[in-house]
Amino acid sequence: MAGNYLESARKQFEYYKLLGDKTFAQLSDEQLYWQYNADSNSVAIIVKHLWGNMLSRWTDFLTTDGEKEWRNRDAEFETENKSRAALLAKWNEGWNCLFNALNQLSEEDLEKIIYIRNQGHTVMEAINRQLAHYPYHVGQIVFLGKMLCGEKWQSLSIPKGNSATYNAEKFSQEKGRQHFTDEYIKKPDEENKIN
Repeated sequence: MAGNYLESARKQFEYYKLLGDKTFAQLSDEQLYWQYNADSNSVAIIVKHLWGNMLSRWTDFLTTDGEKEWRNRDAEFETENKSRAALLAKWNEGWNCLFNALNQLSEEDLEKIIYIRNQGHTVMEAINRQLAHYPYHVGQIVFLGKMLCGEKWQSLSIPKGNSATYNAEKFSQEKGRQHFTDEYIKKPDEENKIN
């Protein structure tokens, strides 16, 4: 059961990373830094926040508090005019930190207690916390992307008006057990696996 939990969690994280990647591919450099107003977050600011959170939470995951002394959370919400490459490097660095930590976990680790700001969590609870937090922000990125692209937006899910066709294709297949992300995420033995 727990081994399946870790695999499922990883697949869900990979799926949400993919949604972000596909959104960035549709945005111009300027759109990555667009803000509705001074109090709102741009895609770039959300990426910086996710990066800071991921590095803090997943570095030395089992042995140190998830809110590191070196983290400057407030600075994550300040606009930096960096290049797309620098922004995507932060995005990938954060996710790589997460995946490296997940890959080192075993079934026996899931009930261990770790701390975030001195609040104890089981490892499973800490993973669940981030499985709620990261998709929340990726959803914001996707929403901003959809708004900024307008009619040029390429849907990341079932396009409007295509639910019946999508469902017909799914129900034409034999029932079977699989993770919902399997059709989106390449298998570990395939090239260009999401890291």
